[in-house]
Parts: sequence; C-alpha cells; structure tokens
Amino acid sequence: MKAFSTIVLAIVLAIVLSQGAPAFAQTSKKAPPAVQAEFTEFIARFRAALKANDAVAVAGMAKLPFEGDAAVSNAAQFQKEIYRSYFSTKDRACIQRGAAVYDRDQENNDNYHIFCGEMIYTFTKTPAGFLLRYIGEND
Repeated sequence: MKAFSTIVLAIVLAIVLSQGAPAFAQTSKKAPPAVQAEFTEFIARFRAALKANDAVAVAGMAKLPFEGDAAVSNAAQFQKEIYRSYFSTKDRACIQRGAAVYDRDQENNDNYHIFCGEMIYTFTKTPAGFLLRYIGEND
C-alpha cells in the first residue's frame, strides 16, 4: 500500500510541478466561508479524537475504503493498517497544531492539507462532510 501511495504521490507531484506558478496560485485560494466553517468544525472533532488517541473515532472521520484500498474498508482495518503507521504521538501533535492549507482540485473538490514533516494529511469535502481522504509522503 505504501508503494502504491508513493507512486500516486509522485504522479501528482509531477503534474503539479509541471504546471509551475499556476498550480501554486490555485493552492493559495481562500476557502468559501461556508466551506471554511464546515472544515473548522470537522478539524476540531478530528483533533479531539487525536488528542484522546481514539483510533476508532479517527476511522469514523476517514473515507473508507481508505485510499480506495479494499483491505482498509472498516474501522478495525483502518486502526491496524493506517492509524498505527501514520498517527504516532509526534504525528498527532503535529496535526493538532499544524495549519491547514486549502485548495480546490481539478474535480472541483474542496481539500485541506496539513503538512507534518515527511507526510501530508488530506481532508476532502464529501456529501457526508469532510473526511480524511489521503495520507502521502511530502517530497
């Protein structure tokens, strides 16, 4: 799964870097007020779950199957495969204090990203509200 995520991230980064300044300009947009308010509410709940080290609550705020992987399609699988690997004490602290960066992707999805060292945590607005959608390497 990590190899697949690395390949996907490399492709995304290649696309972004090939577009130069216009791609940066897109990511520096401000979120519409309603989207910002919804994300602010979501991230407060997400951070509270991290503070409590509640893997089940975090899984409930993730888009499952996670990253489209059928092997991570429920809370127990998320806890075992994702939470243990990507939510160390250091990672949780970083997400709790990290600034979220807004952007709108090519499919018109509202996204927020929190950068923590080598990792990027991506949250996307879905019909069910914001969900953790992706965790990838920050090259």
